[in-house]
Amino acid sequence: MGLQAVLRMIYPPQCIGCGEMVTSDFGLCGACWRQVHFLSGLVCDTCGTALPGQDPGHAVHCDDCLAIARPWSQGRAALAYRGMGRALVLRLKHGDRQDIVRPAADWMHRAARPLLKPGMIAAPVPLHWTRLLRRRFNQSALLSAALARLAGIGHCPDLLQRIQRTGSQDGRDRDARFANLSGAIRAHPRRAARMQGRPVLLVDDVMTSGATLTASAQACLDAGASDVAVVVLARVAKDT
Repeated sequence: MGLQAVLRMIYPPQCIGCGEMVTSDFGLCGACWRQVHFLSGLVCDTCGTALPGQDPGHAVHCDDCLAIARPWSQGRAALAYRGMGRALVLRLKHGDRQDIVRPAADWMHRAARPLLKPGMIAAPVPLHWTRLLRRRFNQSALLSAALARLAGIGHCPDLLQRIQRTGSQDGRDRDARFANLSGAIRAHPRRAARMQGRPVLLVDDVMTSGATLTASAQACLDAGASDVAVVVLARVAKDT
């Protein structure tokens, strides 16, 4: 019996959602799978949120993206931020469940395929160094590294810097969220040349108002990126 088979007998694959035994590593059981709301079909071309109706054959946009100027050109999200999708995001972000990165990156890769361009470089939304020190990892950087490998594109984990320690976005309205991030993110002085004239794919775990992605995308464009697209694991949105 091979070592892999022995290890599977000792440590059988478990569902990343509930811990029940499953047939393959990094998978979900049937019950947890049914609680994940994948964003497919007709979606907003700017943020990836699900929209009602059939594909009209051209780009469509949600009400939020029609009302708010986005500095990025296209965006996608793998999951809706509810049910098991929300649980997985919180476990990755606050529960040190880095085993979630592998399946999450696969879901994000599928969602991001329409955004991929030759010469594109992936980069995570940055954390302030004090928060990174406390959390020990940037979940968005883990996702962007795994996604870049799957997509076969370049990756720069410190392409951007968060130079201001901003307060939590929780409990703030949309305008306050954008004001809170004003001037907080810039291109890393020693990395900015890597995006000169190149498209950038920004990666984050969750999009709510888009304030953090807006600050990050604008920093990329200011540093000379030719285009910015965004992909997130989960999108917070109203039910359609």
